Amino acid sequence: MVLKIVQAGEPVLRRKARDLTLEEIASPETQRLIEQMRDTMRDAPGVGLAAPQVGVGLRLIVVEDRAEYQTGLSAKDLAARERSPVAFHVLINPKLVVEDATTAEFHEGCLSVSGYAALVARARGVRVEALDERGAPVTVRARGWYARILQHELDHLDGALYVDRMESRSFATAENHRRHQAGRTTEELRAELGLPEKQG
Repeated sequence: MVLKIVQAGEPVLRRKARDLTLEEIASPETQRLIEQMRDTMRDAPGVGLAAPQVGVGLRLIVVEDRAEYQTGLSAKDLAARERSPVAFHVLINPKLVVEDATTAEFHEGCLSVSGYAALVARARGVRVEALDERGAPVTVRARGWYARILQHELDHLDGALYVDRMESRSFATAENHRRHQAGRTTEELRAELGLPEKQG
């Protein structure tokens, strides 16, 4: 079953989500929610989805960056983004630690800010301590695009959207992003937008 993805302006997107207990994780309701979030993310399609995005204020995210989502990118773009496929997984009650504070800046969109994109700087390397869908402890280390996905989704659990972190002059409709910005380097875009060079 595909759930409705709520859009910016819904209060649930601006509230801090709460942790789940082990009993809640094991419940049929939570297991069903995980399946529905997976199906909703794939239907969108997206590379991550947080429970608040489907109107549920719980600290639960699903992530999957399929190889087919990357077919439109050149080898150069994939390398610049440090992007490779990520298998489907669930993270519950996640806690993020930045392991490489060097930032990378790329365009991000969001299923809850439908139809727009903007440049967002994110840390290049993170570690996430969480529970999986069975309630077992897991540690995830991520770099590049995977680290970006995790930071974006964990922001949702704290009531933040990428628009809170974006370079506001880069904010564009998805259509204009595709027409004018896709395939260009961040440095080229910053110059065109009259922005100073980014210091990494």
